[in-house]
Amino acid sequence: MNNALTLSSMGTLSNLRNLAGPILIIIILAMMVLPLPPFVLDLFFTFNIAVSIIVLMVSLYTRNPLDFAVFPTILLLTTLLRLSLNIASTRVVLLHGHTGPDAAGKVIEAFGHFLVGGNYAIGLVVFIILVVINFVVITKGAGRIAEVSARFTLDAMPGKQMAIDADLNAGLIGEDEARKRRAVISQEADFYGSMDGASKFVRGDAIAGILIMLITIVGGLIVGVMQHDLELAAAAKNYTLLTIGDGLVGQIPALIISTAAGLMVSRVTTDEDLGEQVLNQLFNQPQILIITASILGIMGLIPGMPNFVFLLIASILGGIAYLKLKSPVVQPVAAPAPELPSIEKTDASWSDVTPIDTLGLEVGYRLIPLVDKAQQGDLLKRINGIRRKFAQDIGFLPPVIHIRDNLELRPNAYTITLKGSIIGQGESYSGMYLAINPGRVTAQLPGTATTDPAFGLPAVWIEANLREQAQLNGYTVVDASTVVTTHINHLIHMHAAELLGRQELQKLLDHLNTQFPKLIEDLVPKLLPLSTVQKVLHNLLEENVHIRDMRTIVDVLTEHAAQTQDAVDLTAVVRTALGRAIVDQYYPAGSEVQVMSLHPELENILTHVMQSGGAQGAGIEPGLADTLLREARSAAQQQEKLGLPLVLLAPGAVRFLLAKFLRRAIPQLRVLAHSEIPDSRKIKITSVIGGNK
Repeated sequence: MNNALTLSSMGTLSNLRNLAGPILIIIILAMMVLPLPPFVLDLFFTFNIAVSIIVLMVSLYTRNPLDFAVFPTILLLTTLLRLSLNIASTRVVLLHGHTGPDAAGKVIEAFGHFLVGGNYAIGLVVFIILVVINFVVITKGAGRIAEVSARFTLDAMPGKQMAIDADLNAGLIGEDEARKRRAVISQEADFYGSMDGASKFVRGDAIAGILIMLITIVGGLIVGVMQHDLELAAAAKNYTLLTIGDGLVGQIPALIISTAAGLMVSRVTTDEDLGEQVLNQLFNQPQILIITASILGIMGLIPGMPNFVFLLIASILGGIAYLKLKSPVVQPVAAPAPELPSIEKTDASWSDVTPIDTLGLEVGYRLIPLVDKAQQGDLLKRINGIRRKFAQDIGFLPPVIHIRDNLELRPNAYTITLKGSIIGQGESYSGMYLAINPGRVTAQLPGTATTDPAFGLPAVWIEANLREQAQLNGYTVVDASTVVTTHINHLIHMHAAELLGRQELQKLLDHLNTQFPKLIEDLVPKLLPLSTVQKVLHNLLEENVHIRDMRTIVDVLTEHAAQTQDAVDLTAVVRTALGRAIVDQYYPAGSEVQVMSLHPELENILTHVMQSGGAQGAGIEPGLADTLLREARSAAQQQEKLGLPLVLLAPGAVRFLLAKFLRRAIPQLRVLAHSEIPDSRKIKITSVIGGNK
């Protein structure tokens, strides 16, 4: 029973929250039309002041602007609330202003009498000054900052998106985290764009405040003199004081809200709130405090100056500087150098023969902090993420990457090795950032010009304090660890076929055996030896076909192993079974398959070569080979200009020959067989190879 009541109460509260917004809007609009008694006006004026103070406090303690993303909407609502209160109070002032200073409520009376001493001339000056400060200084400045921030945020979006894609491809983050980061980037652009527009409401509110005040004063004089037979001086005093009180009670909250808007758009996002930023950055250097205190102290000793005030402030600043100097400073303790093991004279043994690492990473001594957990190095964690992402994308777990330092390398250099041979190398600078130019940057950055080691794009190494500027200028900015891990990730995908050794394949089959035990037992070794299965998978990986669908691969091999033991023929039937997944790699589901094709005469010639035993491409005549390469390059260039994948459609009989022959000359080219295209996909030929005579 109690639980039911609790759920009912929670549902009621949820419904009330959903209705809060519409009810508030209706009340604001109703105040513009319906007359309100003075007491209700007091309530709404007090509520307006309370809301403005709450907004200011939230903006002071907000660490990230997106934590207060509703601020532009609140800015609009508070502006509408002030305007509706101005209309409601003007109605009351004109109707009952002749009765005395409390005609429009106690709040307006207090602001008209106590804040300006009942002097409407002073009140008029104070009101105009507040409006000028709000309109000319705060609102205009905040609007300009919001406008510039919106423009630079939009310019930086492509670079930030590419950085997210780089982290995702490197396995540093998952799909959910990438989706969240993309949403944050979009929200940032929306926030600053909304702030730019919302600031126009505040500026319009300031102008409306001046016009409403003038109209109310003139209207009050006319009503007081013409309708209520008041003396001109009495009418001026009553209506002007009421109007000024009304203007002040509206402009002070407006000034507070505008200040909050300026704070929101002008601050730099950190893990500290505004108070912590000010204290840590303004009063953190005792030398500056000492110099300031000395200058104030000297000024305080000059005759005729307010000596007590100058000396008091100088003493306070000097005391703060003294406390800063006396506070202990934690110095980082250098890690002791590792002791080298003593070398004993022993006979050589078989233990001196060490196997070559399948994958290795060698780093210069300045990159050691990247792999040292004691120095907050995260390269090991990121490499584990790369292996996990590779396993998810390709279908098997790559070998462990062994990392060691190499004093023969340059201090900031690194090399990536595969079975002892270097397959990649580059340089990375710990503590700095690599700003990669994706081709649409808006300004150049100071730093060390270089190229991205993974993809060869132009880049520049920059200091950490230029990171935000680089992103705003359209660069993709990554740290030193990401440079290395992205390079490793790119290379292990390129050499996936070489990474699948017999040990890795056996572990993969053992893993599958736990899920489909009978399936694996029927294939290996009853029907096919492990070496043939490895060769089939090697052929798939060599042409960028993942092996995640091992169940289909094993089913097809089991079905066709009785007809042939040739790895090339088995690869062809496996590719046909995986056709949908292969095509989806290059063409989204439902889209048209736009490919290059072979001329029928060239197809016949290549088919004859295959029948003559030229499966390895050795049987192609030199003249035919040159013509084929030349026309294939030309068609590939045309395909690239169209923005289409480099895919060549060929008969199944010559697909393997073409793929092997063209792979070295055009690495990005993929050759698909007709049988690999699903029947549901529409094919369009963009160019024909071999049709030129």
